[in-house]
Amino acid sequence: MDAATLTLVLVIVTALAFDFTNGFHDTANAMAASISTGALKPKVAVALAAILNLVGAFLSVEVALTVSNAVINIQDKSGAPKEEFLSDGGQGLLLVILCGLVGGIIWNLFTWLLGLPSSSSHALLGGLTGAAAAAYGLSGVKWTGDGTKLDGVVGKVLLPSFLSPVIALIVAFIGCWLVHRITNSIVHKLGEGTFRWGQIGSASLVSLAHGTNDAQKTMGVMTLALLASGHWTDTSSVPWWVKVSAALAIAAGTYLGGWRIIRTLGKGLVDITPRQGMASDGATAATLLAASHLGFALSTTHVATGSVLGGGLGRGTHVRWNTAGRMVTAWATTFPLAALGGALTWWLGHSIGGALGSVVVFIVLCMASAYMFWRSKQDDVGAHNVNDEWDTPDDLLDKFPPAPETPEDPAGTTTHRTKSH
Repeated sequence: MDAATLTLVLVIVTALAFDFTNGFHDTANAMAASISTGALKPKVAVALAAILNLVGAFLSVEVALTVSNAVINIQDKSGAPKEEFLSDGGQGLLLVILCGLVGGIIWNLFTWLLGLPSSSSHALLGGLTGAAAAAYGLSGVKWTGDGTKLDGVVGKVLLPSFLSPVIALIVAFIGCWLVHRITNSIVHKLGEGTFRWGQIGSASLVSLAHGTNDAQKTMGVMTLALLASGHWTDTSSVPWWVKVSAALAIAAGTYLGGWRIIRTLGKGLVDITPRQGMASDGATAATLLAASHLGFALSTTHVATGSVLGGGLGRGTHVRWNTAGRMVTAWATTFPLAALGGALTWWLGHSIGGALGSVVVFIVLCMASAYMFWRSKQDDVGAHNVNDEWDTPDDLLDKFPPAPETPEDPAGTTTHRTKSH
């Protein structure tokens, strides 16, 4: 097996691994609110999301071949790799793709370990951008579009990063405020179950939209690798096995749950009620569907988080701004740090060279993944405790034990402080 073929195999495996992490990393976008309010049991929620992600992955592949073309200058308009990048059986380009995927996966796992929702799309695009910039210089990056549409790093990453949560927050704020105003006088007649059914419907729409959108990215990367190596020539379609494997990978990842992020989004930001959850999920679905219709790329993660925050503000709920600040930090650093990961792994693989360089990069990914999985088991979060209270008296006492008695404090008064996550 030559270097290009071995690297192609590693790219396919790594792309499916990214799709898997994308699934469990983004489950919270659709199901965190439904799980938090009790509209769906945790295992039922992730199973429903997995099925809808699987179905959504088969609904559309229209932009699969041009996903990576949004930020890097290695493809023509049809999605085919440019001729100058196809020497040595496409080995150089395949290494760029492999390292871009590695950068995206490591960032996804790191933010999952911290329980922070961040954009898998921006992680992937960041990893590819960093690897391409390291391999081909700044000219290998598409910073802006051609003027006919929002494109490039500015149009596909930076602007959506700012606009997505703001738009969703406003929509959810208005929606939640209206829902509470309209139903306050009859909520005792409707019962919480009515709102939970509405919440399940809107959450299902988000899951379906997520599968339709995010699975395409992996399909596109895998097909680009096949085109680069000469194993596929049709730039107007995606191989059937690529569609099936990508759909199954994202569905399997979704079913795994991503409980750490579900807990943060469902419990760590605001305390969600069924009415608020219905308004938040509805705002997420409406914003994503409207953006898709207008051709504007928004991050599902940013929209979902903005919706939960907007729903809390619309109801007048206490917001844990410390958690919100950590989320914003993760959003702001996703693209550059994933790009750094892609660049560093490319330099490593390129320095070693050939098939061995690709294998070493893959081993680094496996070691980093195994370490973060091990760390996650030190503070396990699953279906059994995902709905535990975010701040508990026992936790507070463990973190801030009672002060010892002093002459100034004869009663041994205990001061409680708010726990932050």
